[in-house]
Amino acid sequence: MGIRYGLKSHVSGFRFRALPALPRLSPQIQTLVSRRNTGATTMKPENNISSFQGTAPLIHDAAFVDDSARVIGDVTIGEGVSIWPMAVIRADEAGVVIREGSAILDLCLLESPAGSPVTIGEGSVISHGAIVHGASIASGVLVGAGAIVLDDAVVCEGSIIGAGAVVTPRAVIPPNSLVLGSPARVVRETTPEEREGVRAQARGLFRKSRAYLAER
Repeated sequence: MGIRYGLKSHVSGFRFRALPALPRLSPQIQTLVSRRNTGATTMKPENNISSFQGTAPLIHDAAFVDDSARVIGDVTIGEGVSIWPMAVIRADEAGVVIREGSAILDLCLLESPAGSPVTIGEGSVISHGAIVHGASIASGVLVGAGAIVLDDAVVCEGSIIGAGAVVTPRAVIPPNSLVLGSPARVVRETTPEEREGVRAQARGLFRKSRAYLAER
């Protein structure tokens, strides 16, 4: 009791500063395919973006995927998402959905084993080297550098998973929780300033991704 946990030393190291029709589509991809007439979403045939067993990634035209990242299979990437160098998103058994404005940073792994899809909510940040394996991450969440979130775990909105923490399978992290350790445990609630800091970080990464896109 009485110990204060500060983000600076415990969290992520950040300063808060057209293809043919496919024979099989996931429900998430079917939803976004209906938007193709607007020109907002494209199935991307590129060397680092590949289909698996007839299902191709569906990537919004306003998303940024670094050329060194790998995106495989039943992946849906929303508007303003940024995928940074050497990240791997592999959906060869279940789907991966990354919602608007989220950022998947360098060296991350997102993988969805059979029966355990991955969802990343709007405005979340998955920091350097983190792993999300068959888990659900809500909106406005920070998963810190090197943290691991395992099968069927649920991390609710406004939470922060500290650097190196391990969220065990089927764990449920309540909204607005600061989580540290291995196995991870809730140490306190996040503050409004910390929650806004995560959102601000996501917005900053979005702005930076526009600069990268402009270089192409």
